[in-house]
Amino acid sequence: MTEGETGTDAPEESGGTGTSARRTKSEHQIRREAELHKRSRRSTSIATASTIVVAVVLIVGVTASPGWPTVQDKFFNPSQFADGLPDVLRGFLLNIKIFLIAEPIVLVLALAVALVRTLRSPVFFPLRAIAVFYTDVFRGIPTILLIYLVGFGVPALQLQGAPNDPVTLGIIALILSYGAYVAEVFRSGIESIHPSQRAAARSLALTHGQTMRYVVVPQAVRRVIPPLLNDFASLQKDSALVAVLGPLEALRQASIHSSLAFNYTPYLSAALLFIVLTVPMARFTDHLAARAARRQLAGGHV
Repeated sequence: MTEGETGTDAPEESGGTGTSARRTKSEHQIRREAELHKRSRRSTSIATASTIVVAVVLIVGVTASPGWPTVQDKFFNPSQFADGLPDVLRGFLLNIKIFLIAEPIVLVLALAVALVRTLRSPVFFPLRAIAVFYTDVFRGIPTILLIYLVGFGVPALQLQGAPNDPVTLGIIALILSYGAYVAEVFRSGIESIHPSQRAAARSLALTHGQTMRYVVVPQAVRRVIPPLLNDFASLQKDSALVAVLGPLEALRQASIHSSLAFNYTPYLSAALLFIVLTVPMARFTDHLAARAARRQLAGGHV
């Protein structure tokens, strides 16, 4: 009986010790989480207070400047803002249309150019040379200069079937310019894929085309999504450059109202519309970049 009692009591004592250890660990974790939460609240409070202080200093410094009344009248005039906003908004819809048409074409053109530059067979050398020439030349030309060249040069050629619509010509210029930039983004993503991926695909008897389609390109696209979104935010803003060809988009409408009233407030309304569209895209880009970084730290696939 003594031995049986001893054998029975030992597991209970061991179990009690284990429960106590788990309880101690849990309490320690609770205290640690409370401390981390306290530090987080302190950091948030400090950040909020410092932001308010900086904002107040900037506002007071600007409004106390000698030229503030003139700036307020010329750039922040409520009546001019309300008067020009409908036309500027109507023109901004044209900017969105230009962006929505140019973006998918840029993606297709850029991916095609990037894939051509990855071809290694000597028979494809002419195509590679054309792709390199395209990216080098059109990345080197400022976008606004390219819009001038396409917008005024193509109609001057008087080619049969060539477009004369300034909006179409502006879209073509934006596609040529951003296609070169995005092609390099795609190419960097493709070249970032480890060679072992291609080797593994070849070991499965996949052709070069199948390897690129099913193995390399999907991974490369996922990796370059954040820089692609940055380029498209720039494309959305640069759609305003088409105004130099005459279309009544947001910048042109703001310019017309400003010239009529000798007031720059319509430009502010146009700027706010672009901000409303580009800032969410920028935050979404930051979110994707942070998520990709977390996946890399966790050992996952980007």
